[in-house]
Amino acid sequence: MSSSKTGLSKSLSGIHLWGIAVGLVISGEYFGWSFGWASAGTLGFLVTTLFVAAMYVTFIFSFTELTTAIPHAGGPFAYSYRAFGPTGGFVAGFATLIEFVFAPPAIALAIGAYLNVQFPALDPKMIAVGAYIVFMALNIAGVSIAATFELCVTLLAIFELLVFMGVVAPGFSWANFTAGGWAGESTFTVASLGGIFAAIPFAIWFFLAIEGAAMAAEEVKDPKRIVPRAYIAGILTLVVLAFGTMIFAGGVGDWKALSNINDPLPQAMKAIVGDNSGWLHMLVWIGLFGLIASFHGIIMGYSRQIFALSRAGFLPGVLSNVNAARQTPHWAILAGGVIGIAAIFSDNLITFGETTLTGAIVTMSVFGAIVMYIMSMASLFRLRQTEPALDRPFKAPFYPIFPAIALATGIICLIAMIYYNTALFIAFLVLYAIGFVYYAATGHLRAGAEGDLLLGTK
Repeated sequence: MSSSKTGLSKSLSGIHLWGIAVGLVISGEYFGWSFGWASAGTLGFLVTTLFVAAMYVTFIFSFTELTTAIPHAGGPFAYSYRAFGPTGGFVAGFATLIEFVFAPPAIALAIGAYLNVQFPALDPKMIAVGAYIVFMALNIAGVSIAATFELCVTLLAIFELLVFMGVVAPGFSWANFTAGGWAGESTFTVASLGGIFAAIPFAIWFFLAIEGAAMAAEEVKDPKRIVPRAYIAGILTLVVLAFGTMIFAGGVGDWKALSNINDPLPQAMKAIVGDNSGWLHMLVWIGLFGLIASFHGIIMGYSRQIFALSRAGFLPGVLSNVNAARQTPHWAILAGGVIGIAAIFSDNLITFGETTLTGAIVTMSVFGAIVMYIMSMASLFRLRQTEPALDRPFKAPFYPIFPAIALATGIICLIAMIYYNTALFIAFLVLYAIGFVYYAATGHLRAGAEGDLLLGTK
């Protein structure tokens, strides 16, 4: 596997980038979000999701300004580096790394759970490891191949979600959806408010990682024109799918049976069509495409973040080597996979209290995402002040209101998550401390790193 320092290939179109933006996230419609029902109930979680959707819509409209002004594989790392210097770049880059490295093992475990429905004898964890091997290889094969595959599986995943809604619609009952809908109670109470805040990580899971499309900006043919269209179409697609999936799943029977499991959609469909229906088998098989789309896309995302951090001297230089034939960062792809596979088996060494392994991994990923969102919005405000002449092909609408809403809701989400997930936040801080020690000790790598004009620092 030969390596070089050649650049990434510019071969992605607008439909490719839309497919990446939606595909990165769409597994969030298939699993993970239903853990929020256990905390908030269906109605409480609906409130949580409305709050989080407002954060993401305002965030994406604001984030797109940064992506088009600074089209860079590092995404948020590059924006914060340019706004706040190397330390700001480290904070945002390491947060993004945690988000994108911890999301895939949660998705891989869900892939294992879905296949386990069809083949109970198979170990879900071994299926998860197999998924890593297959899709790391596909990402190494080439970005055009990977992005085309991503687009195809994303379209199939969207189709399957629409089929799910259509099949369960005849059995939908609003009374089922609202029964005990406020954290298990029939009416809103103070405890309901606590549940609404506790469920924030799982509402974020509906939209987590859409910003990862920014990391493909260096590989887009015309990022200044294509990125805004792809992002805006992507977030609108995801909002419709998120609310549709959640509401239809919650109204088919006892929603409590769907909380704290990795395969809520097949189990919801069972309540309507039974255990042996062809519709159910189709959902399991085609539904895998939703998980695969996000799993595959986030591998692409974490590899570009590792690549960019390495190229700028924040990680060992070998991780920015690009395969000479395929023009893909193969060592970055493999490094993230090793960490992800270790996370899959981490419950053999670490206990998570009442939190499931998947729930713990999701929460850790969300901590990284929220810190990155806050840093990105802070960077937008900072760059508006320090670089008013920066070419901004797309400007955040309703500035400064939209980025201020995104920043404020992000801070609220972070505070709530720390309060309800203190132990996992401590683990998050430990990871950050380890990263900072490495950052502080390796200034020589940054001094000798390749000049990166897009960061505006050299």
